[in-house]
Amino acid sequence: MSILFTHAYYLSDDPKEQKIMKPYPPLGLLYVSAYLLSKNIPNTVFDSTFYTKEEQLTFILDKKPKIICIYTNLMTKIEVVKLIKILKTEQFGYPTIILGGPDVTYNIENYLKTGADFLVIGEGEETTFELYNAIRNNGNFHDINGISFIENEQIIQTEARAKFRELDELPLPNREAISMLKYLETWKNNHGKSSMTISTQRGCPYTCKWCSTAVYGQSYRRRPANLVAQEMKMLKDTYNPDAIWFVDDVFTISHKWLTAFHEEVVKQNAQIPFECITRAERLNDEILQLLKEAGCFRIWIGAESGSQKIIDLMDRRVDVNHVKKMIQDTNALGIETGTFIMLGYPGETEEDIHTTVQYLKEANPTHYTITIAYPIKGTSLYNEIEDDITIRPNWETSTDRDIDFKRTYSRKYYNYAVKKVVNEVEFHRAISKTSWKAFKLKTKSILATGLMKLYK
Repeated sequence: MSILFTHAYYLSDDPKEQKIMKPYPPLGLLYVSAYLLSKNIPNTVFDSTFYTKEEQLTFILDKKPKIICIYTNLMTKIEVVKLIKILKTEQFGYPTIILGGPDVTYNIENYLKTGADFLVIGEGEETTFELYNAIRNNGNFHDINGISFIENEQIIQTEARAKFRELDELPLPNREAISMLKYLETWKNNHGKSSMTISTQRGCPYTCKWCSTAVYGQSYRRRPANLVAQEMKMLKDTYNPDAIWFVDDVFTISHKWLTAFHEEVVKQNAQIPFECITRAERLNDEILQLLKEAGCFRIWIGAESGSQKIIDLMDRRVDVNHVKKMIQDTNALGIETGTFIMLGYPGETEEDIHTTVQYLKEANPTHYTITIAYPIKGTSLYNEIEDDITIRPNWETSTDRDIDFKRTYSRKYYNYAVKKVVNEVEFHRAISKTSWKAFKLKTKSILATGLMKLYK
């Protein structure tokens, strides 16, 4: 019984990414594909990133798979819904559609009503394997943990799937199934260097209220350091990327693992320049040195706010001054830094925003990103503000990013607050050069401040 894995992200329909041009392959799909191959189940992957929906549909019509597994997340949900409705027609032979990914866990009824036959809740490898066999052999779906489906007009949700404990038993993602060359060339042509992704862990034990743990849960499971180094060596020999992006939530969570990783990377001659994400309290001078020696060129250190009050409301459990120090110490060691800022969190005031501006000036990260807080269904933040939701758009044509709730100030206020923060920080960086750019940035900051007052 033929099975196809695909998703619904199309670079050609994403103007924001077209400006950035830093696409990465669908690693989660490639892991499930590889797992099925390890169980002697042939499968095909159609990576839609560099193709249009029309090209995707033409491919599906040609292959006529009996089962289509689609990955869905916050960003691709709208297109996934459209794709399901097209596929569940006579033209495509009414294939069995299986959905997986972080967005299905707390939207079970919505996704099933769009036409999906089964939802995979949580990690997908073992569940998809068992579900495939049950479909092929007319088995009992009730015996499969971690799925949801409709039976006799009733939504059935089976027992939760136990987390995959021994990650060393997972085969490497099936990168051969897609055109890695397209990703490498896109990076190279736009940034002068190529980049690839590696996953070393699953789950996150921390409790940040805005963060979703819908797939891997609030846990910590890790692949052995020697196997990660082997994967790096394989990528180095096969694809020769200029950089690696470790997609883990907190790369330095285990100092013991990181020490072993450093040793294995050096021993196996597997060094590839890499960047990663971590938390400030999981860094110190020794760990920073190990990271640098292993090839780390950039560390993203979570901050979210310069205000300790807001960090505490988020349940981040970190000292903002320590975050600032770790960014400064990392800079001093010659490793680039990045940090994340979130504005508009419940309870945030103008004073907190000013504090965040000052924090960014003093910490001086090499890079920073700013988003306006939005509630993802299933998170503690969503549960806290659910009664205060003011805008809840149609589910099929919107994402959780479009949900709005009662904040200290209006949504437009925070739109201008983002401009204010960026222009203030960039002005601070440019002023030492006494440039016209600094004057322009200050003017923009003053304008943004005036508009913030207008929409308070």
